[in-house]
Amino acid sequence: MGWVWAVLALGTVALVLAAVHRSFGDYMATVYTTPRDWRVERGLYRVLGVDPRSGQTWQAYLRGVLTFSVVGLLLLYALQRTQQWLPYSLGLPAPSPDLSFNTAASFVGNTNWQSYSPETTLGYTVQLAGLVVQNFVSAAVGMAVAVALVRGFAFRRTGTIGNFWVDLVRGCLRVLLPISVVGAVVLLLGGVVQNFAGFTDVTTVAGATQSVPGGPVASQEVIKLLGTNGGGFFNANSAHPFENPTAWTNVLEVLLMLVIPFSLPRTFGRMVGDLRQGYAILAAMGVIFVASFAALTALESVGQGTAPQLAGGAMEGKEARFGIIGSTLFATTSTTTSTGAVNSMHDSYTALGGMVPMLNMMLGEVAPGGVGSGLYGMLVLAVIAVFVAGLLVGRTPEYLGKKIGPREIKLASLYILVTPTLVLAGTALSFAVPAVRESVTSTSIWNPGVHGMSEVLYAFTSAANNNGSAFAGLTANTPWMNTALGVAILLGRFVPIVLVLALAGSLARQDKVPATSGTLPTHRPQFVGLLVGVVLILTALTYFPVLALGPLAEGLL
Repeated sequence: MGWVWAVLALGTVALVLAAVHRSFGDYMATVYTTPRDWRVERGLYRVLGVDPRSGQTWQAYLRGVLTFSVVGLLLLYALQRTQQWLPYSLGLPAPSPDLSFNTAASFVGNTNWQSYSPETTLGYTVQLAGLVVQNFVSAAVGMAVAVALVRGFAFRRTGTIGNFWVDLVRGCLRVLLPISVVGAVVLLLGGVVQNFAGFTDVTTVAGATQSVPGGPVASQEVIKLLGTNGGGFFNANSAHPFENPTAWTNVLEVLLMLVIPFSLPRTFGRMVGDLRQGYAILAAMGVIFVASFAALTALESVGQGTAPQLAGGAMEGKEARFGIIGSTLFATTSTTTSTGAVNSMHDSYTALGGMVPMLNMMLGEVAPGGVGSGLYGMLVLAVIAVFVAGLLVGRTPEYLGKKIGPREIKLASLYILVTPTLVLAGTALSFAVPAVRESVTSTSIWNPGVHGMSEVLYAFTSAANNNGSAFAGLTANTPWMNTALGVAILLGRFVPIVLVLALAGSLARQDKVPATSGTLPTHRPQFVGLLVGVVLILTALTYFPVLALGPLAEGLL
């Protein structure tokens, strides 16, 4: 019976995504290619001093991304450090410097890692003027970078890849904002709260007094999911009934996480003039997503032990209103995208079940990945797949009419090395440096031994891949963890962006090479299989040793 519900749940999500994929993907292609500007956009360009018709080299585009992100980082840090003097602070003090840095880095980096309980740490002004704003703009930055790479494939013999400021403004105003407004109204109808009530004291059925927090939740909930950000208004995130009240709102939240990442391949196909290429990328994403969901659902449905067997599955850490299927679908979606939102406790999953969300992140979150980052990550892997195929048949590799030469493959290779380096180095330092190891093991890890190793590994995997979910048995609000994870978030976000934009510039300068009989068809099932194989093999070779020390060891005990 469980598999019937799993198929129905996945089928419902797939049908809705299929219904909107074509129209929404085409709409986003129009957003980023039309020469027409809205009146409000023209006003913003004048304020910014931007000529919307002026293209940028990849270096200028990168300067725009980094300048905008650094300013956002400093402003969000300042908001937190001055919280006690801001209106609607709810009487809450300013977070510590290391926590403020971590939070600022996290939200600017589209990660939303939260080392704190949001409802008791940040007031409404910081939440709305700081966190919600970054939820919009960090998502728009990811989409802009993806579109810049697509232009690299589509443009011929040009030194430009678009205009960052135009892409940023259009992504916010034409894509993210309209859906967020409509989605917030729908969530309000579903029971998600939206108020400025602060803390309300209520009497429980047992006669005790409990302080119940309220707040502007619905307005933050939609963009946290739509922009694959993930940071909740409440510490329990989407497991909290004020954020995710019912089974149907749970399905809606899953759809919000998937709608942009699964529609962007259509945008890619439309912009490069070959829809088949977009379908090939979409197929590779879909295969990995379905396989991950099936594996996680199977492992949680047949949990080992007397209690899971009596309950019909491993229900520890899961909400009864969602059950195992609703939890595993949400967890798969959250970690195959870069969202990181949770409606169940990943730390309470079975040992091997908990490894699946970790693997989803280690794959690079490309199935379908975060808004923008999933598409550009998969395109980089497609470049590597084409290069591998060229080596196998002894031909010069080409992708979409562009030659994959030494410069392109070096940039792609560096891209896939960034996050594993951050994950493994961060985990190693946490256990190898005596002073750091003592602080981590004595103050952070609630579950010593193999599972404690998995908690730290999960944390750095989540940070470096800009996900934000956690094995919550780890107390991350310490100076070392806040600083190390914040640095991993920033490097994991912006070093790949540098490499992607450099790749886009290199491709845009090339002319298109006519297809010949020796050109590898990159729209056929064979290439989809090769691409999926490259994704899986790269992850297996990189992470298997450390997985053997953590979740694999725990699962085999």
